[in-house]
Amino acid sequence: MPQKAWNAKRERQYEHIKNGLRERGEAEEKAEEIAARTVNKERARAGEAKESSRISRDDISSGHRGRLRSGTNRPTGRTKEQLYNEAKNMGVDGRSKMSKSALQRAVDRNQ
Repeated sequence: MPQKAWNAKRERQYEHIKNGLRERGEAEEKAEEIAARTVNKERARAGEAKESSRISRDDISSGHRGRLRSGTNRPTGRTKEQLYNEAKNMGVDGRSKMSKSALQRAVDRNQ
């Protein structure tokens, strides 16, 4: 999914991410989508994109986020915010006062 607006660095970045995902067993189409989204987000953060969302500009970089999560023993999965939004969509009462683990239990119970 490389685009004309990408420079050589972004093309290499796209291929590197896509190949890494393929080696880890992701489907070709999904690997392409994730790689393209990652490159586009990095372009937005660097000011290379004509249009970008506030989240793309203000969020931590993909590389930094990966370093924070790699090599840890903590469980992977949804963030507290994601769990809260799921609980909200399910109509779970008392969700604003729940901890992440309580939200996880409530969402799992209601699925």
